[in-house]
Amino acid sequence: MDLYDVMRTTFAARDFTDDEIPDETLYRILDNARFAPSGGNRQGGRVIVVKDADTKTALGHLCLPQLRVYGEQRANGESPWQSIKPTAIDVDKVWNDESIPAVIPMFEDLSSTPTVLVIAVDLGVVASLDKDLDRVGIISGGSIYPMAWNILLGARNEGFGGTLTTLLAAQESKAQELLGLESHVAIAALLTLGKPKKQLSKLSRKKVEDFVTIDRADGPAFSG
Repeated sequence: MDLYDVMRTTFAARDFTDDEIPDETLYRILDNARFAPSGGNRQGGRVIVVKDADTKTALGHLCLPQLRVYGEQRANGESPWQSIKPTAIDVDKVWNDESIPAVIPMFEDLSSTPTVLVIAVDLGVVASLDKDLDRVGIISGGSIYPMAWNILLGARNEGFGGTLTTLLAAQESKAQELLGLESHVAIAALLTLGKPKKQLSKLSRKKVEDFVTIDRADGPAFSG
């Protein structure tokens, strides 16, 4: 596919057919995705291809409390899991209330998801330049999310699709134990991949003029 076509049609796919991604195809995707940049070219990324059905299921279940909070916050008119304004819901109560259905049912049983990848990064080789700022750190992600996105672009190019979720990070220690990861290797994302039952071709996104300005944040909109 043309690069720009891939970029414009890679959507968050969660509903898959039973078609598996052949190992040789997944290897080709990863072999190209590894050329993503990382801070200082230190290449601290780690990818775990989860094939065991029980492990897939366990990973999905680790995401369910976060999804319950997500759904209740969204129903309350909040932007879920944001770090600026305090939430009005009782997070602990919602977290433990298993009667609340997951807003994304797929995570209730990931065992049938064709391909599950866990993306992690070694914090020992990441330059976290915002680690001393009084806010949630985001800079470390620059050394791992380009590779994660390359995987999704590669999957689209191969006729497959998927989605990236960071839900697993909220239960990082349990995920690390389940997957045999060291404590300094941070969970960055969970990727679910497969053959989408329906391929979207027209995605809704803001126009360039809506989020790009010249010289300052309050400067004029940039237009081509």
